[in-house]
Amino acid sequence: MKINKNIIIDNLKTIFYALIIAIIIRSLFIQPFYIPSSSMEPTLLVGDRLFVTKYSYGYSKHSFPFSPPIFKGRIFSNTPKAGDVIVFKTPSDNRTDYVKRLIGIPGDKIKFINGDLFLNNNQILKSRIAKDDLIYCGTKSIDVNTFNEKLPSGKIYNTVYLKKYSYQNSDTFVVPENHYFFLGDNRDCSKDSRYLTSVGYVHQDNLVGKVQFIFFSTDFRIGSIFSFWKWHKTIRFERFFKKIN
Repeated sequence: MKINKNIIIDNLKTIFYALIIAIIIRSLFIQPFYIPSSSMEPTLLVGDRLFVTKYSYGYSKHSFPFSPPIFKGRIFSNTPKAGDVIVFKTPSDNRTDYVKRLIGIPGDKIKFINGDLFLNNNQILKSRIAKDDLIYCGTKSIDVNTFNEKLPSGKIYNTVYLKKYSYQNSDTFVVPENHYFFLGDNRDCSKDSRYLTSVGYVHQDNLVGKVQFIFFSTDFRIGSIFSFWKWHKTIRFERFFKKIN
């Protein structure tokens, strides 16, 4: 059987162009991400698949696959707002993607006192909306109090704290110029800007994009996505296309 070389070349061209288009869309417009940890519960659950807009804060080298050093700084930069849920590259390796909530902008002072969050010497208002909630910290379930937390900007979102507040007091964090301070909504189960050696303050160039909504979600604790007979339990249909606050 004779193989038509023109057909092979045409197919290779089609694949090449498709890859280029996919890279452009992924780099400049929107990119999917998977949530592997419980640090943002109850807002984001393990198994959530997100769409993140890359254009929300402009572009840096981290907007592109493998972070190529094609230019310095950010272009078309937009300032993120406190309360945004953002994907960023961790400063420790400039490679690992983290997703957290932005709490502090340059010049802000953040401190925890007796388990309460203070921003610029003002206590962040939080109202308890539930007690005895069960959420996850890794593979363990933990008992928490759930709060509505309100930032000075007016942004309201849900956070959870262990009843005994394992993280009660801290030094004052002063956010440097061109940097941001992030926290996980699962306050006692999150590696974030409070831990300066592992995450710390995040430079503006490390911002990847803003989380917009969940497009798919599965609960891996119940079963694999390949176990179609468990889909009614495994797939979280109620989270499809849920907008992230």
